[in-house]
Amino acid sequence: MYNVGFGDCFLLTFQYARTARHVLVDYGSTAAPKNGPKNYMRRVADDIAKECGGKLRAVIATHRHRDHISGFSTEGDGTGKTIASLNPDYVIQPWTEDPKAKPNAMTATLQNMHGVAAAVLDLSGNAKLAGRDTRDQLSFLGEDNLKNLSAVRNLMAMGKKGKARYVNAGMKLNDILPGVKITVLGPPTLKQSDTIRKERAKDPSEFWQFHNFWASQHLAMQSAETVFPNHLRTSAAPPNFRWFIRQSRQIHADQILELVRDLDSVMNNTSVILLVEIGARKLLFPGDAQIENWAFALNHPTWKKLLADVNVYKVGHHGSLNATPKSLWKLFTHKGDEHKHNRLETLCSTKAGKHGNPKSGTEVPRHTLVDELKKESDFVSTESFKKTIFEEIKIDI
Repeated sequence: MYNVGFGDCFLLTFQYARTARHVLVDYGSTAAPKNGPKNYMRRVADDIAKECGGKLRAVIATHRHRDHISGFSTEGDGTGKTIASLNPDYVIQPWTEDPKAKPNAMTATLQNMHGVAAAVLDLSGNAKLAGRDTRDQLSFLGEDNLKNLSAVRNLMAMGKKGKARYVNAGMKLNDILPGVKITVLGPPTLKQSDTIRKERAKDPSEFWQFHNFWASQHLAMQSAETVFPNHLRTSAAPPNFRWFIRQSRQIHADQILELVRDLDSVMNNTSVILLVEIGARKLLFPGDAQIENWAFALNHPTWKKLLADVNVYKVGHHGSLNATPKSLWKLFTHKGDEHKHNRLETLCSTKAGKHGNPKSGTEVPRHTLVDELKKESDFVSTESFKKTIFEEIKIDI
């Protein structure tokens, strides 16, 4: 479990009688670890290469957010070159990333979203837009939702060299590791998600309903400017007009922030959700999947039974309020106090202060969720790591 600040990076090592096989689940960051070294991503890449002995069995990129795939980039420090040199046999990504997929409403929507994100990132640098906190959130979300083109291309190249798997809910990946069952619980395809679309028609953060919406927002953002042009200085306006200018700009900024938060949720709902079964143990890796993605799996009776006795849960979306559905949490039979036999282990890769706001109850990690995780499971957070870039968790099979 690597400490990449605000991001995810997990290296799974499966020990066999004569060898070990390694699977990398995500590798990205948008904010350095607290008090961490400046070269933390390079140190992580080098440690992955060392632990793997020069070979990866598989790379899993749950979705294209920067905090999950930036480490695969070949630009700058080029940590993606190090990962590519490990020659993964498989590269697993959500079906939305398949370059051979026929153009459809969802793939077109993703492209429009990247356009919106780029415009938001540009606007966030305007000091006249709003207060610093709002601009920081706009910058963070705008950057996280950019296309991350170098990382995307490197993942595609690694997939071509090995075997690329673009997965959706219901697929099995049992051929990747001997004796290991891997079930894909998400994301659903557009066809699979029809029932979700009908149930959540009035939900403003509904995943599958915004095709034309994002196209129109992309066009709008191409010509977006702050309310009141930059040449109109607030200090030069009449006193009773200055308040109006400031308030209007803040309302404008808040509306853009609400838009980009919706964008962030939609992108999270393309996350791969993997249930890994080894012997009697189960590991759950849901990326950043939020409720709209989870709804399909949680309406599947067989999968609900599979999820009930999960032993290790990688906490969704760095501990956000809507990525660990209460209906999922209620299913876990291994949660309980410190005296619980085979107590549930929960792993949270996060950094406070980068996403959401405590005043609105949207901070990441969400304190009410963290309190519950600490109370009912063996909780490990990267925020507790001291002077180390990783922590090793061993699971007996």
